[in-house]
Amino acid sequence: MVAAVAAGAFAAAGQAMAAEEEQADTGHDEYAPLASGQNAAASFGSVADASDTASAGDTAKSANGVGGAAPAPQVLPVAKPSESDAEVRQLAKSERIAKERAAAEAARQAALREARQPDYVAPAEGRFTSGYGGRWGTTHYGIDIANSTGTPIKAVAEGTVIEAGSASGFGLWVRILHDDGTVTVYGHINTITVNEGERVEAGDQIATMGNRGFSTGTHLHFEVWNTSGKKINPVPWLREHGVDVT
Repeated sequence: MVAAVAAGAFAAAGQAMAAEEEQADTGHDEYAPLASGQNAAASFGSVADASDTASAGDTAKSANGVGGAAPAPQVLPVAKPSESDAEVRQLAKSERIAKERAAAEAARQAALREARQPDYVAPAEGRFTSGYGGRWGTTHYGIDIANSTGTPIKAVAEGTVIEAGSASGFGLWVRILHDDGTVTVYGHINTITVNEGERVEAGDQIATMGNRGFSTGTHLHFEVWNTSGKKINPVPWLREHGVDVT
């Protein structure tokens, strides 16, 4: 009896060891069964929810260029070349307009000066004391205008100074050749304020009144020589040009 009990115990122990070995071997090859069908359903639901969430996340990431498919290239805003060209053209246009306005203003000012500047003026301010013609047994080839010493003497018209200096009988004189070939003479002057070869306009000061040479008092002796060199009466010549000195 004792032997039988021992044999039974030995056999039972062997079966237990065999079962443990079989369980150990199958644990590496198969997944453990779920505890219940309810747990299995919950597990599948969780997997589905996670999949849906992942899909939504992937879609959002793809839209933002993160993860998933390769993101679409981003176009960065840059200045268009046409904009720079337009600015350059606008600057050039502004400069051109400014230059045109400056030129127009200069032309306007020149026109105003020309309008204000008469073509002919009286040679000096003062009292008419002697005319053209016979005087004291000789011929007086000009007119005399008397005033105080230093009174300005002016060019009667535009022209070029052809002589400015000493002259017999006049002490000092100035002669001007005008554009039409006429020559005007200014004698008995005190000081000369122009140089030979200088260009003058009507009304420009050329000298001051004096009493030099053969003179009986401070005055200007004024003559006009026509294009032939003949000394003519200055009074009608001045009147023809809108100037009256008498």
